[in-house]
Amino acid sequence: MSESAVTVLRLAADGPPVRDERDATDVLGDAFGTGASWVVVPVERLEDDFFRLSTRVAGGIVQKFATYRVGLAVVGDISRHTADSGALRDFVRESNQGGQLWFLADEAAFDARLGIRP
Repeated sequence: MSESAVTVLRLAADGPPVRDERDATDVLGDAFGTGASWVVVPVERLEDDFFRLSTRVAGGIVQKFATYRVGLAVVGDISRHTADSGALRDFVRESNQGGQLWFLADEAAFDARLGIRP
């Protein structure tokens, strides 16, 4: 896949948190404004509730992105969250097998997965 085939909105790590569906809608508005088909969100922008599946925060946010057919890539170290939750580990593994939601170590891994060359 060539870089010209994919437009990516990359959020900065130091921006406002993406806490809920309303925040996700704001990010999606930015994505639509740039024509992005993927949004890269650093883990620093997500609160701990996102990684506690029982809160349903992740489900609500991910559903917003899926509804509008925009891919969501969470980049960064989530090992402290997955160490505490088998359900989260399963969710991450299953998500990474699909084409809508990915959990990746860094943006280089995201670029490699999409076939974007540096």
